[in-house]
Amino acid sequence: MTATELFGRDVELERIDRFLDLVRLRGESRLIRGEPGVGKSALLDVTAEHAVAVGMRVLRAWGSEFEADVSYSCLNQLLLPAQDDLERLPLSQREALQVALGFGTGPPPEPLLVCNAALALAMAVAEREPVLLLVDDVQWVDRASAVALGFIARRVAGRPVGLVASSRTGTESFLDRRGLAEVVIQPLGREASARLVDTRFPELPGYVRRRVLDLARGNPLALIELPACVTGAGPGGMDGSDVVPLNERLQAVFAARIADLPEATQRLLLVATLEGAGDLRLLREVAGEQHGLTDLAPAERAQLVRVEDASARLVFRHPLIGSAIVDLSTHEARRGAHLSIAAALRGDPERQAWHLAAAAAGPDESVAVLLDEAARHVMLRGDALGAVAALVRAAELSGTTQARARRLAEAAYIGAEAGGVIDDAKTLLAHARRVSSDATRRAGPPDADLSTERSRSAAPGARAGTSDPSGSLHAANAAAFLMLEGDGDVHTAHRLLSGAIETGAHGYQADDPALIEAMHTLLLLSWWAGTPSHWAAFYRALERLTPSPPDVLTVASRTFPDPVRTAAAATPELDKLLATLSEYDNPARVVRIGTASVYLDRLSDSREASWRLVRQGRQGGSPRRHLGALMHLCLEDYLVGRWDEADELAREGHHICGTSGFAFFTWYFLYNRAIIAAGRGRTGEAHELADEITRWALPRGVTSAVLFAHHPRALAASGQGDFEAAYLHAAAMSPAGTLASHVPHCTWVMFDLVEGAVRTGRTKEALAHVAAMKAGGIAGLSPRMALIQAGAEALAVDDEPVAHRLEALLAVPAAERWLFEVSRIRLAFAEKLRRKRAPSEARGHLLAARDGFAALAATPWLARTEHELRATGHQRPGEAPGGRDTLTPQELEIAHLAASGLSNKQIAERLYLSPRTVGAHLYRVFPKLGVASRAGLRDALSRP
Repeated sequence: MTATELFGRDVELERIDRFLDLVRLRGESRLIRGEPGVGKSALLDVTAEHAVAVGMRVLRAWGSEFEADVSYSCLNQLLLPAQDDLERLPLSQREALQVALGFGTGPPPEPLLVCNAALALAMAVAEREPVLLLVDDVQWVDRASAVALGFIARRVAGRPVGLVASSRTGTESFLDRRGLAEVVIQPLGREASARLVDTRFPELPGYVRRRVLDLARGNPLALIELPACVTGAGPGGMDGSDVVPLNERLQAVFAARIADLPEATQRLLLVATLEGAGDLRLLREVAGEQHGLTDLAPAERAQLVRVEDASARLVFRHPLIGSAIVDLSTHEARRGAHLSIAAALRGDPERQAWHLAAAAAGPDESVAVLLDEAARHVMLRGDALGAVAALVRAAELSGTTQARARRLAEAAYIGAEAGGVIDDAKTLLAHARRVSSDATRRAGPPDADLSTERSRSAAPGARAGTSDPSGSLHAANAAAFLMLEGDGDVHTAHRLLSGAIETGAHGYQADDPALIEAMHTLLLLSWWAGTPSHWAAFYRALERLTPSPPDVLTVASRTFPDPVRTAAAATPELDKLLATLSEYDNPARVVRIGTASVYLDRLSDSREASWRLVRQGRQGGSPRRHLGALMHLCLEDYLVGRWDEADELAREGHHICGTSGFAFFTWYFLYNRAIIAAGRGRTGEAHELADEITRWALPRGVTSAVLFAHHPRALAASGQGDFEAAYLHAAAMSPAGTLASHVPHCTWVMFDLVEGAVRTGRTKEALAHVAAMKAGGIAGLSPRMALIQAGAEALAVDDEPVAHRLEALLAVPAAERWLFEVSRIRLAFAEKLRRKRAPSEARGHLLAARDGFAALAATPWLARTEHELRATGHQRPGEAPGGRDTLTPQELEIAHLAASGLSNKQIAERLYLSPRTVGAHLYRVFPKLGVASRAGLRDALSRP
C-alpha cells in the first residue's frame, strides 16, 4: 500500500519520515500496537516504501500463528536475505548464527551469543546502507526469535539500524518491551472514515453509508469490508451487529466470501494458512504440476490474497482471513492440509515434524521419532525450551509407555538445565541424577536405537523414567519450576509433569514423597493454567492415589481450585489442619496449609507460622518458602485493613523475586501492590501494575494471573465512579450470573460486579449474580463471604427482610475485621437508603464507613462518603457556611462530583440519575455559585 492510499494518517506519515531520519542518524526502534484492521500492516508497508526511497535496505518478517513452535523461524525469515553478509562477522558470531538459523552445523550456541550475532549482522549490513528491520504480527513470533528481536531493539542506538514491530492490542508476546517506545494506532476520525468510504464506494446509498460509519468505528478494514454486508441487509443494517464484536463481524464477512470460493481454492488457502510463511514453491508442490497456482485466481479476484513476486510469497490481505479459513474448515480438511504441507517439507525436518504432529489423530510412534529428532536439532541450535516443547509433544504421541517416559524424562533434564537458578529444584535435580546414574549402571547400556551422542545426553533421563520413578519425578518437578523461571510456558510445564506422573512406576502410592511433591506442583500448574483439561489431569491422578491422598493435598484440592463447589464441605478438615500448625512444622507444609486457607478466609490462623517463615527467610532460609509466606501475609493484610504492612511486604517479595531466581512469582506481588494502589486512589499505578501482569502472563499461558489483573482494574474504576468499567472488569473474571468453575478469585469481585451492574442499569445481571451467589452457598464459606453476599443482595433487591439481614450482619462486631469490605458495603447501602428518603439511617452507616476509609487512606471511597454525608445534611462540627449553602443536598453532591472531574454520565451512574438531569442540576448550580463553567466549581466550593 502506498501513502496516497491512506486516509486520515497525515500525522502517522510525518512520524514515519521523522523516524526514518532518526534511524539514519542514530538508530531507533518502535513497537506499533492497534486493533485488528486498524492499519498496522499498511503503515509498515508505507514505512518500507519510504525507507527504500531514501536509500535504506529493508529486511522484513511476519509472525505466523501456526509456526510459533518452530524455533528461530521468524529470525530466519528476517535475516535470510542478508545471509551473504555473514562472512563479515567474527568467526564465533558467524558460526553461532549459522547454527541457530539452520544455515550450518556446529556446537549449540548460547542464546546470548545468538542475540549478539544477530545484532552484529544488522550492524554489518548497516555499514553499507542504513537498514530497517520490520516484523509484523509479533504476537505470533516464536520465543527464541522474540528474545533476539528485543535484544536488538534495545541496542540499535548509535548505528543506522531501525526496528519496527507491530502487535495487536489485547495480545502479548515474548518480545521484551522494556525500553521499546510504543505507538498506538488509533481508528480513523469520522471525516477520514467518510472520505475512505466515499472514495471506495461513491454510489453507496446514504442510509448504508451512515450505517457503515457507525458500525466500523473508524476501523479501515471494516470501512472497506462492511458496505457489501450492510447493503444486503436493508435500512435496518446487519441483524445484531451492534452486539457482535467488530473482529467477529469482520471474520464473518470474510467467511461468507470464502464460502463462495471453489473447493479447490479453499483447500489451497487452508494450506497457505497452516503453512504460515506463504511459500509459493511449497504451494505449487501441494497443488501439483497440473494445476499450479491457478486455483488461487478466484481468491485473488475476491481480493482475499495477493502474490508478492519479489519475495515469492502469498500474502493474506488481513490475518482475520486466515482465521476465517481455519474456522470454516473441518478437522479432516485441516489434517489433510498438514499432511500435504509435511510432504512438501522434506528438506525441513523440524517443520515437517510439527505438521505431522498436528495431523496425528492419536499415538503415532513414527511421528514421535521425528519430533524426537527435531528436538535434537533444536537443542543443537541452542533453544533448549524449544527442544522441551518438541519432546513433550513427542511423548504424547509415543507408542509405548516406556518411550513416553524416556522422552518426558529427557525433557525434564533439558528443561531443568534451561531454567533459572532455584536452589531447591537444583538439589532435587542433582539427587535425581545421582540415583538415575546408579540405575543406568545397573541396567546396562542404553537403548540400541539411540545414537552415541544422544545416549550421552539422554541416558540419565531414559533410565530415570523406567528404573527410577522417584528420580524421574524429582527431575520433572524441578524442570517444571525451572522452565517457568526461564521463558517456558505453563502448558508445557504441566504436560511435562502430568506425563511424568502418568508414566511413572510409582503405583500411585500415596506414601511416595516424590509423587506427592509432584502432585502439589501439578495443583499449582493446573491453577495457573486454569483450563478444564489441565484440572482433569490433576484430578485423574488424585483419584488414583492409594490408599488415599495425604491430608494437606486432600484439603487443598477441595478448598483452593474450586471453592464455590467443594470448599464448604472441607471446612472441618481444614480446621484440623490449622490446629496442627506448630513451630516445628515443615515450611512447605505451612505454606500449603496457608494455600488451602485462602478462599475460606482463614489465613489469620496461619499468620504466626507465616511470620516465622518470613523471619527465617530474612536470615538466609529458603527463599521459596519465604515468598510463599509473604504471599499469604499480603493477602490477609489486604483483607483486614493492614494496608501499609501489605504494601511493604509486597515490595519485599517483589525484591526477593528479582534477586533470588524466582521471577515467576513476581506477579503475585505486583497484584498485591496493585490492589492497594487502587484502593488508595493511585489509579495510574494500579493500571500500570495490572498491565505489567497481563503483558507477562499472556504469552506464558498463566491464565490465573491474567484474571487476577482484572481485580485492581475493577477496584480502581469503582473508586473513580466508572461503574461501567468496574462491571466489565469484574465480569471478565466471571460473567454475570455465573461463579465460574475453577476461577476461585471471582469471589473477590462479586460485590464489584453487582454494584457495577446496579449502577449501570443492568438489573437483570445484578439479580442473576446474587442468585448465583446464593445457589453456590457463598455465605457458607466465611463470615466475609456472608457479608458480601448480603451486601450484594441488599443492593440488587428492594426487600425489607434482605435489608434487615444486612443490618444484622453489619451490627456484629466481628464484621469490622474486614474493614475495606464492610466500609464499601456500608457506603453502597447508605447511598440506597438516602435515595429511599432515609437520611438518618444512611448517616450512621456513612459515619462508620468514613472512619474505615480514613483508617485505610482509601481516598476515593472517603471522598464518596464525604459527599454522601453532605447530601444527608450532615455538617462537620465547626464547618462554616458559605456560598454552597444555597445549594440543595443533591445539587451540592453533583457540584462536588463535577469538580472532581467526573462527566455527567459518570455522575448519573453514581447517583442513579439520567445525564440530562445531572446537566439540569449543574445549569442551576453555576449561577448559585457565581461560576460560568465546571472549571470554576472547585474554587467556588472551597471558598469559606
